Amino acid sequence: MINVSFVTLGCPKNEVDTDYMMGITFNDKKYQYSEDPKNADVIVINTCGFIEDAKEESVDTILQAAQYKKDGLIKALIVTGCLTQRYKNELMDEIEEIDAVLGTGTFDQIKKTIDDVLEQKDRFNRVDKPVFDFNQELERYNKKNHFSYVKIAEGCNNQCSYCSIPFIRGPLNSRKMEDIIEEINILVENGTKEIILTAQDTTEYGKDLYGERKLVELLEEIVKIDDLEWIRLLYSYPEHITDDLIDVIKNNDKICNYLDIPVQHSSNEIRKQMRREGTKEELLNVINKIKKEIPNIALRTSLIVGFPGETEEQFENLVTFIKEVKFDRLGVFQYSKEEGTKAASMNNQISKEIKEKRYDKIMEIQQNISYNKNSKFINTVSEVIIDEKIEDEFIGRTEFDAPEIDNTVYVRGNDIEIGDLIKVKITDAFEYDLMGEKIYESTK
Repeated sequence: MINVSFVTLGCPKNEVDTDYMMGITFNDKKYQYSEDPKNADVIVINTCGFIEDAKEESVDTILQAAQYKKDGLIKALIVTGCLTQRYKNELMDEIEEIDAVLGTGTFDQIKKTIDDVLEQKDRFNRVDKPVFDFNQELERYNKKNHFSYVKIAEGCNNQCSYCSIPFIRGPLNSRKMEDIIEEINILVENGTKEIILTAQDTTEYGKDLYGERKLVELLEEIVKIDDLEWIRLLYSYPEHITDDLIDVIKNNDKICNYLDIPVQHSSNEIRKQMRREGTKEELLNVINKIKKEIPNIALRTSLIVGFPGETEEQFENLVTFIKEVKFDRLGVFQYSKEEGTKAASMNNQISKEIKEKRYDKIMEIQQNISYNKNSKFINTVSEVIIDEKIEDEFIGRTEFDAPEIDNTVYVRGNDIEIGDLIKVKITDAFEYDLMGEKIYESTK
């Protein structure tokens, strides 16, 4: 048996790609999964290359695996993902321990590449077109997770000036609706209770394939699947949120009252420079409409501070916007100058010190907003899905929280298993976490 370890970096979309690679690889019974990279014969690293911090993490992980190879702990090192799509030649030239690179459009060649590396003792550069071909049978590795990410589209047509995704992963490439439904059915049959739909922009789903956006129709099909408890949407651009989408969320209990709407900025001047659609006023109209129609919805957003030319006045515009909207969940990125993007060549790049200062101010404001919102949960009952156990405490999430990025609930109680959906009385609140006790149903 040949032990293969997969290491995934970056966003949930990469998690899905790794699942596909594992499904392809472990279809061949001569390969088996190794959780510990140091105990593997082959390490496959699925990299992120979106912003500078992600690139540094990817390179550090590759160098660590390269050291394992130097020390004779592993036989082969294969690298795939966004970083290789951008820097295929540089990585092969500078890190001689890398045996092969695959790209975002060629990861389906993973088993053949492992075979070739081990048999031919040669190096292979198989980075080609960035767009992955969904028109093939894809078998995911069955991890028996209680939640699973499902990629409904690849690539992006938005052409934001700060973003490198279009030339890393290509233009929008939606999957057929029937293929998505089939995959979800298989996941649910194997124990998945929560499906998390992901794409670079989920609201654009189907526009390339069907000539119009089809996210609402897709959701209407997914809610019909028995034994599926929760459906969650990530990366739904606010500019494309329609009344029909709001209605389908409002009228279907299976769809979590949660929307991830990347705003990036509120200043109309900065939004124009970012090549984002819509004005601050239009954003507020959409947000207020969502809140009016679904009063108990949780809204998450992501922001960029320190975009080239961002003045103090424009930053304060963003601060005012955050205080007005009071997002339930919020993430902030310091602008990262990505080569090849329009923003990278703009004048008036902001210093690291100013970006950090603005980042800290936003996070301090959001910390107070989050604490005040969390405090309102005390002495209420929430449905919680259990994700893990640490010592005597269970850790879970409400429907208002996506895994690994949002708030958590620490739960005390007995007869609890990972993957359970249980009712929890909230007893305490902190900035980003809640504490509670499992409620036991009366036997009377």
